[in-house]
Amino acid sequence: MIRGVFVTGTDTGVGKTCVSLGLMQALQAQGVSVLGMKPVASGCVASEAGMRNSDAEHLRVQASHAASYELVNPYAFEPPVAPHLAAEAGGVEIEIPAIKAAFAQLAALGDCVVVEGVGGWSVPINDSETMADVALALDIPIILVVGIRLGCLNHALLTADAIRRSGARLAGWVANHVDANCELQDLNVQALRQRLGAPLLGDFPYMTENGLPALRFEQPDIRQLLVS
Repeated sequence: MIRGVFVTGTDTGVGKTCVSLGLMQALQAQGVSVLGMKPVASGCVASEAGMRNSDAEHLRVQASHAASYELVNPYAFEPPVAPHLAAEAGGVEIEIPAIKAAFAQLAALGDCVVVEGVGGWSVPINDSETMADVALALDIPIILVVGIRLGCLNHALLTADAIRRSGARLAGWVANHVDANCELQDLNVQALRQRLGAPLLGDFPYMTENGLPALRFEQPDIRQLLVS
């Protein structure tokens, strides 16, 4: 049983949502019933129904089953800043038990929940906890999205080391080419293949078009990778 997977990144803006959606598609193509979740989101837009985040909405639309927005994105904040700062500005404290409760309800609707983090692995969510604590509380394997650009080797290796030191399982990683002008991109990916100690799930090219392209994952059976 898969239950879930947590998608983190080396930084903000490295394509976690794109990879999460592609992962949901890949699992659905393998007969897995999938839901998406973005526990914490900043940079949301006010609507008649409340704060809404475009990434969370995409995950909700891609899901195999309908779920309320509040389950998909329990904590939604308007300021486009770090989540603990956005929560503080709104007089709210992000609480991991509430996230776990929403995850459990989503997990009851399908086979697997793809959980997209916010920012990077160690982004604070309150005075004492980070997104890493959320992933550990959910007790699901981790997929690391590496934005291929200058500095990515250091960021990726440090993040992978932090994931392992926390006790979480790094199930695999994705190379996402986010900078068309980055030099020696293939050599950067090769260096990470040799050093990260986890399977490369996909090497995705730089994308300029709107919408989600068909992302080809290199692993033939994503399900087996997540439960191994």
